Amino acid sequence: MRELKHHEQKLLRKVSLYSWKGDENIRTAKILRRYHIQNREDYVAYSRICGQVTKLSAKLKTLKSDDPFRIAMTEQLLDKLFDMGIVTTKKSLQKAEEITASALCRRRLPVVMVRMKMSETIRAAVTLVEQGQVRVGPHVVTDPAFLITRSMEDFVTWVDSSRVRKTVARYNDKLDDFDLL
Repeated sequence: MRELKHHEQKLLRKVSLYSWKGDENIRTAKILRRYHIQNREDYVAYSRICGQVTKLSAKLKTLKSDDPFRIAMTEQLLDKLFDMGIVTTKKSLQKAEEITASALCRRRLPVVMVRMKMSETIRAAVTLVEQGQVRVGPHVVTDPAFLITRSMEDFVTWVDSSRVRKTVARYNDKLDDFDLL
């Protein structure tokens, strides 16, 4: 790269190309720390999804309230958000407009594991997921950013060969000798 000329250096003196305004956002850092999100891009994707849902709900609100298209699309949007576990009720479009990136973060596998009492902390849950100790249905999940829907919550369990599963079974006096093989 060529050396910058005097007027170019003067223009770029106050500009840092390595840090942006959005990087030092304290609220974002708190959320990343609270939900133990390792990739900032995951949080950016969650906030983009929230922005798109908000934009979609604002466009739906511009239609007449008795429009059959608005009613059908509102119902589909609220059903999808409710099935994902992002909103608590399917009552109004206002709920869809108020979703946050934190609502999506609360649907991540480690956070759901802590809520189901499978782990004490989110950090420990992330470690267990990365080690391959957890499965959702028949599939072993090693990505902590895996989003769990309401219907998938019931199928979050330990892998059959997991040490944690054996320890819990031993504690509950339900350890089968056949499982040790």
